[in-house]
Amino acid sequence: MIPFTLPPDYPRIKLVNSFHELVTTRFEGGVNALCWQRTLPGDFREIVERLGASEGITTLDESRLNSLPVSAAGKVAINILLEDQRLLREHALDPVLNCINGYPRDENPGPVPTDVFSFHTDSATVETDTYLCTYHGPASEGLRNDEAQRRVDIPETRAELLKLYGGEDNADFLEYLKENCYDLHYAPASQAQPFSFGLGNLWRIAVDYPGSPVPPCIHRAPETAPGESPRLLLIS
Repeated sequence: MIPFTLPPDYPRIKLVNSFHELVTTRFEGGVNALCWQRTLPGDFREIVERLGASEGITTLDESRLNSLPVSAAGKVAINILLEDQRLLREHALDPVLNCINGYPRDENPGPVPTDVFSFHTDSATVETDTYLCTYHGPASEGLRNDEAQRRVDIPETRAELLKLYGGEDNADFLEYLKENCYDLHYAPASQAQPFSFGLGNLWRIAVDYPGSPVPPCIHRAPETAPGESPRLLLIS
């Protein structure tokens, strides 16, 4: 497993020692990401290889996982995948496990790319959080809030968006930005140093919703090279 190291001098991430601590710790004092750091046993690579998926996203349920002909180490990995989902469901969450060979990209991204490879925050209309864990393949990446700027706040980008919108920079324009998710995407500063979420770690990250006590956590799916091993990702 790839170890996770806290970004230096970054108080927004807090390490926790158990699932209970992960789900009960409040986001406050600027902390917008909780990480249950784990070194997991088992062979997650074997699961990916047995699936044999060659493209797109394959969703894995309990039946599909248990049908895979795997070694004892593969079975250990399957049991961990199922147990993580059980814990999240018992906390009234709806986890989804995917084997990801590739995400769709924006065919015409325009001034603001909005696919998952762009640094972004999640949003909701009610209080909620995002949980995620990468078990195999390139891990999710984070970006310090102080090393990022909303793309819609960059003057040149905003001017291009206004041209696309064809109107004035007013409340209707702000709604246009929101409807197209342009306001959720961020550009890294020139000196920014994105960090890896690591493998095996279960994260809970803050979402942009009305009344949130902390800024949302900025993150993205990692860029992957052709032929790179698929990702095994849990998200809720």
